[in-house]
Amino acid sequence: MDHYDSQQTNDYMQPEEDWDRDLLLDPAWEKQQRKTFTAWCNSHLRKAGTQIENIEEDFRDGLKLMLLLEVISGERLAKPERGKMRVHKISNVNKALDFIASKGVKLVSIGAEEIVDGNVKMTLGMIWTIILRFAIQDISVEETSAKEGLLLWCQRKTAPYKNVNIQNFHISWKDGLGFCALIHRHRPELIDYGKLRKDDPLTNLNTAFDVAEKYLDIPKMLDAEDIVGTARPDEKAIMTYVSSFYHAFSGAQKAETAANRICKVLAVNQENEQLMEDYEKLASDLLEWIRRTIPWLENRLPENTMHAMQQKLEDFRDYRRLHKPPKVQEKCQLEINFNTLQTKLRLSNRPAFMPSEGRMVSDINNAWGCLEQAEKGYEEWLLNEIRRLERLDHLAEKFRQKASIHEAWTDGKEAMLRQKDYETATLSEIKALLKKHEAFESDLAAHQDRVEQIAAIAQELNELDYYDSPSVNSRCQKICDQWDNLGALTQKRREALEGLTTAHEQFKATLPDADKERLAILGIHNEVSKIVQTYHVNMAGTNPYTTITPQEINGKWDHVRQLVPRRDQALTEEHARQQHNERLRKQFGAQANVIGPWIQTKMEEIGRISIEMHGTLEDQLSHLRQYEKSIVNYKPKIDQLEGDHQLIQEALIFDNKHTNYTMEHIRVGWEQLLTTIARTINEVENQILTRDAKGISQEQMNEFRASFNHFDRDHSGTLGPEEFKACLISLGYDIGNDPQKKTGMMDTDDFRACLISMGYNMGEAEFARIMSIVDPNRLGVVTFQAFIDFMSRETADTDTADQVMASFKILAGDKNYITVDELRRELPPDQAEYCIARMAPYTGPDAVPGALDYMSFSTALYGESDL
Repeated sequence: MDHYDSQQTNDYMQPEEDWDRDLLLDPAWEKQQRKTFTAWCNSHLRKAGTQIENIEEDFRDGLKLMLLLEVISGERLAKPERGKMRVHKISNVNKALDFIASKGVKLVSIGAEEIVDGNVKMTLGMIWTIILRFAIQDISVEETSAKEGLLLWCQRKTAPYKNVNIQNFHISWKDGLGFCALIHRHRPELIDYGKLRKDDPLTNLNTAFDVAEKYLDIPKMLDAEDIVGTARPDEKAIMTYVSSFYHAFSGAQKAETAANRICKVLAVNQENEQLMEDYEKLASDLLEWIRRTIPWLENRLPENTMHAMQQKLEDFRDYRRLHKPPKVQEKCQLEINFNTLQTKLRLSNRPAFMPSEGRMVSDINNAWGCLEQAEKGYEEWLLNEIRRLERLDHLAEKFRQKASIHEAWTDGKEAMLRQKDYETATLSEIKALLKKHEAFESDLAAHQDRVEQIAAIAQELNELDYYDSPSVNSRCQKICDQWDNLGALTQKRREALEGLTTAHEQFKATLPDADKERLAILGIHNEVSKIVQTYHVNMAGTNPYTTITPQEINGKWDHVRQLVPRRDQALTEEHARQQHNERLRKQFGAQANVIGPWIQTKMEEIGRISIEMHGTLEDQLSHLRQYEKSIVNYKPKIDQLEGDHQLIQEALIFDNKHTNYTMEHIRVGWEQLLTTIARTINEVENQILTRDAKGISQEQMNEFRASFNHFDRDHSGTLGPEEFKACLISLGYDIGNDPQKKTGMMDTDDFRACLISMGYNMGEAEFARIMSIVDPNRLGVVTFQAFIDFMSRETADTDTADQVMASFKILAGDKNYITVDELRRELPPDQAEYCIARMAPYTGPDAVPGALDYMSFSTALYGESDL
């Protein structure tokens, strides 16, 4: 309806010339209209963040009047004048009146000057005209319009209620039951209608006004006392107030439907965004763990002792058994979450999820590969270091033993060689000393080889980077220096003894005289010998010809006798150790030879289940979960094998001829088995999601699976780009029109000619577009899940950006923008705040302060712009 004619305005919509008469007849009406019209204006102006206090004063400069019209129309008026002069105010009011007139409304007797001068009658008349045009004109029930339509709507809604009989817009509302009935009809939980009494109009009116303001966002436009105290309430005020109920309730179902659609869409987006946030956090945490762990695994700084290196090996064992397995599960869960998210996005008509830079699945796989490479090298280095330290410990002990024996032998030798006992010795004593010295020289020569062995061991310890090489070198140097000193002292003593012998030869000339004396001494000696033999007297003293005493010989003999049984015991223990080690090898080998093939068999069986077409997807899922249970129950055997492997490492066993499986082979196989069963279960679950969402029949699913399997020639569970292209062609999918391009898989001339004749020619641009859909993360492969998502994409019954936009438009009261208050009023709190946080400010020509752009937000939900 574009304008008001005389037929439509008579009686129901009084022409403007009747305003003077109305206000003169009943001043109470003016009071009611002031309050009602002011509240009505403020119900709209608050959307722009302002309000009026005095209706005839606050519209005088025309600024808030223009703003009111922009808010209720959703359109932009001409730019207002900001000056304070009367001419500026008149200009602004005229712009407002011109806009009203442009909507087909005839403004009789209402001029800008009267509004600027604060003429209350004209101001109220102008506001009523605006209310008629923008709040009541479009009300239509059964082809009625304006007042008749609003009255009919009220009658129908209140018909079931006793004591309510709506016939007009004045006295029919005086008892307040009509207002209460309208509220109860639409929101029965807000008013206990059964307790209301017709003879208590004040309570009824105040109840309705309070509830409407608190729960329906309808401001108080009337005073209960004024209505009760007036014989005939003002019709315009009542109509204005009732029209607010109409607008609140008539579109309730439509708004509810719109809100439900928006809630559903937002719930999907919120869930997807949470999955995205979870992926990003899990990916970041996992990559950070890998970043921290790789340097530890790449650290090849050796420890000084076997104990320290064995602690490193123990730390590595904890890493493999305790720390890494949860990360393997996290990585698997990350991929599962990613695949599920992509499936849900495709099913809800959303663009594929693109993780932030550096957090793609491929990035994580690459980082994981680097981790495992570092891990493998680290274990090899640990074992080599332990072997090296084992040899070093053995050599160092050998060095210490030989050095100790040598040092014990040399103890006191220097002091002996420095003795000048020959200076006062007799000729016979000199000869004895010379004999002793010759015996020492022979012993010294025999020790030369031992000294050389000590030096050789020290040299080997240096070459093997023994941590205590400085002390070894110092001790070895001391032994060598001492050895050189012993040699020098020995030569010096020989020279001295030989010099005395030469002097003795010169002395021989005096022997005849001494012979007599000798004979006398011998006689005495013989007498002594007889006495010794007769009376068994022990001879005291030392043998002058040797430094070795019988006591020393007996002591060394006893020591040798003690060492023999010790050596026997050591040999017995070593034999037992070797037997124990062999038992450990056999025990590990027997278990590994069972577990390794078991893992491989399970992998093959899972692969068969995931591609077979026997039974439903639920059947496949059931079989897979049974396998998963059996796999989990097998874990104790893996733990037992880990325990045996630990015993092998602690025993420093580095070879095992009884099996080709290492613990690392078993660990990797076990991890792959766990991740494979989890991924496969997730794939089937996603297939069920897709099937149910898109209504794919079992026959269609079997057809898709058969085609996919046919081109998955390596049984990897994925198709390469060319395999995927050939698969699409085999299903009759027409991709582009480029007869010169080949599929890359079906390259026989006959088949190519057949495809061309059928029109199945594949342009590169079209195929690239399709690959971006099925492989958004550019992994270079197409999974079966992505394949069926693509093949069934046309059948999806999903919301679109346009539908969501239209729903927001309903909630926004048909405006091109929506306000924070409207979002909070129409949507649940979390979803309202979700929108508020993400909606950009609306910048259209009809924008008001705080206006939000629901249109760009709607397109962003579906990836058509940035959210």
